[in-house]
This record gives sequence, structure tokens and C-alpha cells, in this order.
Amino acid sequence: MKTKGEIEAEISDAMVRFEIEYMGRGPKEARTYIIEDMVLVRLKGVLTPAEQQLIKSKDGMELIKKMRSTLIENAKAHLSQVLADMTGTKVLGLHTDISTVSGERVIVFTLDRDLEKTLPRKKTS
Repeated sequence: MKTKGEIEAEISDAMVRFEIEYMGRGPKEARTYIIEDMVLVRLKGVLTPAEQQLIKSKDGMELIKKMRSTLIENAKAHLSQVLADMTGTKVLGLHTDISTVSGERVIVFTLDRDLEKTLPRKKTS
């Protein structure tokens, strides 16, 4: 059985791959946290150079948020399946937001059970 840390690392890797495939580049940093029946993914440095130019105006900020939200909505089933396959749980919901100020995206998956309770913390020898 994989440890909590191993599954968190696998989820981070999958989210980076998703960002590369869907946005053309990955985040500068990705961290995943399993917290009871939730999986929190924090991606730093996700804005492309073009998006960084767009955020200089209010219309540009709104455009980026809408575009990124639409992309995640369109990929919701795919992302939920990837997470379900990695965790052995059913994904009940996916919630996300992106900060055009910090260039950070947060994605929260809600699961059908407390995953944290079932995973070993560290691998035993």
C-alpha cells in the first residue's frame, strides 16, 4: 500500500501533466495535501507570459479567470477519474479558483470517504 506522501506526490505529478497538456506549460511548483475526505492541490506560478500581460487590465483578469474555469469544467470528468484511479475513491466534487495576483491555482477534490484515515503515513521497512 502506498503512503500518504507517495499518493500526494503522484497527484501533484498528474496535475502538472494536466497543466502542461491543457495550458502548454506547467506550474513552477505543485503541492498536494490529503486532508480527511478532501484532496487539496496548490499550483504556484501557473500564469503564462501572455496571461501575465493580460492581468494588467481588469478585463484581462476576468478573461483569464473565465478561460481557466472553463478549461477545468471541460476536464472535470477526466481529472476526477485520474484522482479516483490514484486514490481508490469516488470524487464527489471539484472546486477551483485562480489568483491573477499571485499566479496561484487551488483545486479541491471532495471524496466519498476519509482517505487520510486509510493511508499509512510512512513506509515501514
